[in-house]
Amino acid sequence: MNIYKIAFLLVFSSFMACQQVSENVMPLAADFANRTNMAGLQCQAKIPEPASNLVFQSADGGQTWQDISGGIPSSTKPFLFFAGKDELIFGDEKGNYTTKTALETANWEKESMMDQQLISVSANPSGAIAINNSGRFFKQQQDKRIWLPVFTNFKSPLVRSVFTAKDGSIFIGADDGLFKSADQGKTWKHVMQDGWALNMAESNGILLCTNDGGILRSTDGGENWDVVLYEGGVGIAVEPIEGGFAAITFNTESETRRVRISADGGKTWQAIDAGLPPSMLIASIKQVGKDFFCGHPEGIFRSSDRGKTWELLLPSFGKKVFNLSVSNGVIYAVPRDRGC
Repeated sequence: MNIYKIAFLLVFSSFMACQQVSENVMPLAADFANRTNMAGLQCQAKIPEPASNLVFQSADGGQTWQDISGGIPSSTKPFLFFAGKDELIFGDEKGNYTTKTALETANWEKESMMDQQLISVSANPSGAIAINNSGRFFKQQQDKRIWLPVFTNFKSPLVRSVFTAKDGSIFIGADDGLFKSADQGKTWKHVMQDGWALNMAESNGILLCTNDGGILRSTDGGENWDVVLYEGGVGIAVEPIEGGFAAITFNTESETRRVRISADGGKTWQAIDAGLPPSMLIASIKQVGKDFFCGHPEGIFRSSDRGKTWELLLPSFGKKVFNLSVSNGVIYAVPRDRGC
């Protein structure tokens, strides 16, 4: 009888030791194997759960979607996603993570040179330009791992975005308007002072900008701006498309966000959202090939007939809305809290 008692106590002690370890580490990716193996109970090593549902990609026009979140810490809240020509940048409150776009499987690595939260990144022929949450600017060097401070002479409260035009001009959107530099940041001109400026897009030499007065347009390289689309609310997004622009605005009469396109450089606009469920939280509109893709609170929709009809490709989850990016024909979708 004593032999049986000793054997029981040994197994029970081993089990309790494992329980104490599990209270101080992250959950296992899988349950214990042979938890009560009488031949000898061993504590299993704890490993973090892989991240999921943070970044999706589709390389076949939205037909299939791959979760490429593995390597990014789980339980993060994305603040930024940038799809460049040859790299992706994912930023959250824990740091910034990068991976090459050419890889079949994403290999996210922590960005050691940029430890502060990024809020905006702009592609630039000589190196991407980024803004962190302290309003400081950095430029990525050729080896992609070094970011150096730039535009240290720029002074404006609450900087929101940075954009590089095809002629090399750099624009900074802030709460007090839009600023332009034609000499790579040596000097700045306050080119638009009526309200805040955020997103920008360029098509055939025409520039558009979102503003609290709707969508603004410039035909002279950003020196002067006029309102071209206003529905009572703010401008949400502008994007270049084949032959013109796409835009999202808030319509105060319908209390919904509206999606429109322009084929004449932003002079006139046509609605393409009749087939979409009305919503106050539509986040993005992109064109890939001949198809339009919309990030909507119900999921990702695709239209192959310029907005006459829409097909739901990837349903949303957890009260999120997909924010869409495109690089080299690949679509990237990042689910974010609605309204972001």
